[in-house]
Amino acid sequence: MKKIITIAITAALLVAAYTGTAQTKTIKKPAASTPALDRSIKPQPGPAPVINIGKYESFELENGLKVFVVENNKIPRVSYSLIVDYNPLPEGEVSGLADFTGQLLRKGTTTMSKDQLDEEVDFIGASLSTSATGMYASSLKKHNTRLLELMSDVLLNPAFSGEELEKIRTQAISGLEASKNEPSAISERIGKLLVYGQAHPYGESMTEATVKNITVDQCKAFYQGFFRPQIAYLAIVGNITTAEAKELVTKYFSAWEKQGVPDMVFPVPAMPAKNVVAVVDRPDAVQTTLSISYPVDYKPGNPDAIKARVANTILGGGTFRLYNNLREEKAYTYGAYSRLSADKLAGKFEVSTEIRNSVTDSAINEILSEMKRIREEMVPQPELDLVKNYLSGAFALSLEEPQTVANFAINTARYNLPSDYYVNYLKNLASVTSEDVKEMSDKYIKPANTYILAVGKASEITDKLVKFTGGQPIRYFDFEGKEYDPNKKVKAAPAGLTAADVNNAYIKAIGGAKAMLKIKDYTMMASTSMQGMTIGFDIYRKAPDKYLMKIGAGDMVFQQIAYDGTTAKTVSPMSGENKTMEGKELEDMKFEAMLNIELQYEKLGIKLLLEGIEEINGADTYRVLITYPNGRETTRFFDVNTGILVRESGEQGISEFSDYREVNGVKFPYAISQQMGPQTIKLNVLSMKVNSKLKDEIFILK
Repeated sequence: MKKIITIAITAALLVAAYTGTAQTKTIKKPAASTPALDRSIKPQPGPAPVINIGKYESFELENGLKVFVVENNKIPRVSYSLIVDYNPLPEGEVSGLADFTGQLLRKGTTTMSKDQLDEEVDFIGASLSTSATGMYASSLKKHNTRLLELMSDVLLNPAFSGEELEKIRTQAISGLEASKNEPSAISERIGKLLVYGQAHPYGESMTEATVKNITVDQCKAFYQGFFRPQIAYLAIVGNITTAEAKELVTKYFSAWEKQGVPDMVFPVPAMPAKNVVAVVDRPDAVQTTLSISYPVDYKPGNPDAIKARVANTILGGGTFRLYNNLREEKAYTYGAYSRLSADKLAGKFEVSTEIRNSVTDSAINEILSEMKRIREEMVPQPELDLVKNYLSGAFALSLEEPQTVANFAINTARYNLPSDYYVNYLKNLASVTSEDVKEMSDKYIKPANTYILAVGKASEITDKLVKFTGGQPIRYFDFEGKEYDPNKKVKAAPAGLTAADVNNAYIKAIGGAKAMLKIKDYTMMASTSMQGMTIGFDIYRKAPDKYLMKIGAGDMVFQQIAYDGTTAKTVSPMSGENKTMEGKELEDMKFEAMLNIELQYEKLGIKLLLEGIEEINGADTYRVLITYPNGRETTRFFDVNTGILVRESGEQGISEFSDYREVNGVKFPYAISQQMGPQTIKLNVLSMKVNSKLKDEIFILK
């Protein structure tokens, strides 16, 4: 019954293919006379382009709102970007409050519901969105006045609906559950905790518990405390004059009241005295998500900014040293990059990549070596010229967007930049020398003071990471950021208890062998919701080893997977694919198709090992490793008190089982959650029919 999970991810891929739009391009072949390109010769860097930055005008309302206008008459549209520039506060037990408040602003006002607001925005073909730090809106010029009416209503008269808050909460909890098995999300969460610490607002992450604590009154208080005009910046870009903008902004935003804003200042977290290694164990991972990071005192407007950007770009701010080393030369990864991020509270340096478990230590060696090399060696002039021209081109390209000019204006005001900072950007970039790069590298690149975080299979990577710790113990975290002792994570099972005992307890808990053997076949109907579509899973099984799964929506069948006792096939009507399984895939399917396989472990040569007791979702479970004759391994977790199977992890990801219900004397899970990569699929069983005398013919796919 558990095996319906192993193919569930296929539905996600099929639905994405079904709902997406394929695009093809016709590529013209070069004329026969076109000379062949010699790829062994690198192109020479060209001269830096001469840039003329567009003009902007600005004004300020009496309430302190600062407005910047960039007139662009090429298209009849006007866009508004509002930034509320407050220092974040630690949210603690209500982590996620700022994010929830920002979302609630768009969920209706005191004059109209969310649905009415949506209709008004759609009617004029506009866009209007809100966030924890502001708002964005855009429409055709002819609807400009109506757009500002809606925008000001959202900003000044939010309803803070309790019903809408519950919807946001539900979506957040669903997203958090999905992130439990997403390595990049885990790495981001634990990385923030390491670099900034739990007491710093940047070190916090929302959890299911903190999300459940957030109330409407707290969102109102946050809005009233922080959404104030004297710390706000409004960029207006499009077919509008400054005079028009001033008249409209004065009319619609003058009522925004100025009021004191809490302003807490946090010290920049200190770098670790020596490298710290941390691991998040993902037992089924075949690759490691790696980050090497640390905090830096690097604020926006820092006079080092241009020189430091050149240094970081050479190291890994594009397809340069780290990329070339780890991908092109070593083939460890598809990409490796570094970032030096400025922030008014605390900047950060970070290298990130994903590599095979087997080369995790080698990749760390290469990254640290490249960090040392850029500190110790002068950058060759050709390499420096290449990077400077790359950055010049990126800067020039960004100026094609009028919004960039508005952002320049806001940055100049927010961070007290020199008025000619962006005008002189290319000149200052061109003047950066190899000596400057070395100076910036010495200052900001710290290979001996990093947090090395590996999210991967601990049993394969941990021993290799000890050499980077400087004698300190490796730190272990779960996906929520709780630190634990790995030696205590799996406790010893009671003396004399065996894996066979645990399996027998499970058999008894779901009804017993006698009741299980009475079931000769069953039909399970289940469904899940994906991309707004209800996807159905119809599962048919017949003793001893016949299996059929149909995945579809309504009358449309996306995929069928069947095993008739001899042959296993996958048929996808939409793509026309008709595949017969072979080799290991067929061997795996033979075991998956077996009804009541738990009663046949010894007969089939399947080995069980009781590894100990591990806490899962707050309850103690027996952890049992199952090894199949073909070498495939899965781990099953059985509740210590009930004997029920609650989780299984293996090549197909992590499956969780709950809501067991009895059908003809045997208990089946009616709620099944599958996590595989970034996908989380929740299956709800709608019906179970047993002993309906299924025909053998239905398990044979043509």
